[in-house]
Amino acid sequence: MMDLNEKTPLKVLLVDDDRLVLATLSSGLEQAGYAVQACASAEAAQRILAVAHPDIAVLDVRMPGQSGLDLARYLREETDVPFIFLTAYSEGDIVRQAAENGALGYLVKPADISQLAPAIEAALARAADLRHLRTTGEQLQSALNENREVSMAVGLIMERRKLDRQGAFELLRTHARSQRRKIGEVAQEILAAAEVLNVSKPL
Repeated sequence: MMDLNEKTPLKVLLVDDDRLVLATLSSGLEQAGYAVQACASAEAAQRILAVAHPDIAVLDVRMPGQSGLDLARYLREETDVPFIFLTAYSEGDIVRQAAENGALGYLVKPADISQLAPAIEAALARAADLRHLRTTGEQLQSALNENREVSMAVGLIMERRKLDRQGAFELLRTHARSQRRKIGEVAQEILAAAEVLNVSKPL
């Protein structure tokens, strides 16, 4: 019988053209409690990403065909899967490109599970923070846009009805309540009507 309190294992996409590295790290991560999908090329990783959504990807940099940096760009542009690099190369230019492509961590081989697992957890925590900041920013922008539209609609009502700002706002709010709609939606409707007809929609 399944334990409802049992956590679903985090899914890790491991991409490295070295089969020994793949086998060793896959085994170690699975023993550490992760669910691992391993592939030896960026192209194979993209095929997996077309049908699956890992929690994080661990990428090698230099591989035949598309590089890990190419795959990083794909992850950044086409998915919301966070990723870190695990590679034998520590040149400053590669590290800089990894950071520019959105990598949340960079480990240099040889690295074992005692180093990789904490790096994965830190990257997942950072990704969650970034998602929260992005969502908060989108909500704030939405609120600012709505407030701007409400303010513009109030201005139109003031002009058409010869009311002061408070009176115009109360009229807008009363109209929204009577229709059980958000005040921002009614404000958008008024502005759209005014733009098309150059007159405000009667309240």
